[in-house]
Amino acid sequence: MSPSPLRYALLDVFTATPLTGNPLAVFPDAEGLEAATMQAIARELNLSETIFVERQRDDRRFPVRIFTPHRELPFAGHPVVGTAHWLAARERVDRARPLMLEAPAGALRVRFKDDLVYFTTATPAELAASSLGRSDAATLFGLEAREIIADPVLASCGLPYHLVPLVSREALSRAAPADSPWAQHVSPSGVEQVYAYVEQEGEISARMFTAGPGGLYEDPATGSAAAALAGHLHARQASTARRWRIHQGADMGRPSEILVRPRPDDQGRVRIEVGGRAVIVGEGVLYPGG
Repeated sequence: MSPSPLRYALLDVFTATPLTGNPLAVFPDAEGLEAATMQAIARELNLSETIFVERQRDDRRFPVRIFTPHRELPFAGHPVVGTAHWLAARERVDRARPLMLEAPAGALRVRFKDDLVYFTTATPAELAASSLGRSDAATLFGLEAREIIADPVLASCGLPYHLVPLVSREALSRAAPADSPWAQHVSPSGVEQVYAYVEQEGEISARMFTAGPGGLYEDPATGSAAAALAGHLHARQASTARRWRIHQGADMGRPSEILVRPRPDDQGRVRIEVGGRAVIVGEGVLYPGG
């Protein structure tokens, strides 16, 4: 491990209120760190995600790597929003100009508008059939079959999710995935992320569950899942004008708000723009070398 002290910032993302939204650690000067060190640091901090920013390639390009406590991710939404917010707040970038955060899944174009950060996914939305059937999803969540209102689908804008539409906000609050049905119905698919949601006139309530070495856990705000859902809703409704406001984390006591809209290009491919706020809640120094 590097013996040098590493400065980092703590942010709450997809919120403007401290101690809500999704927590994030940003290491803004991570050039030269090995992947094993990054993973160990993410495990030590034990947040949803930790992002490492390498030396900028010019005045608007920053390579980044994103880790959960258990693995590296090719792409994730709240680290992108949080990192861009920190760079602007510390005047490392000009808010009047877009910048690029270069994740393993591809370069993410970021822009600022007022107190919001927006990024566009590097890859178009990809849709496929989910291995989860309605009855499987009902069993997984401990719900009745009638509360799953359509067949789940698999969607991705760089990280795949099973998308499960529910009948009501009340059913969403009751959803409680258990280890045994997860191992039976989700794990064999190789996609260990499930995003349950309720949609009503552009307002969406959602919850995201995933699996790790310690069992199942819930994420308070998931930009990559919100992007996947927007890609699916756009394809289903065949509308280029729609945009959605996604509320997540309320059932955990960490309410968040994610803005999403499709951005079709002239070749018919649909990327998703994801927006949200962030707030810096702390800063610190880590001594990985002891």
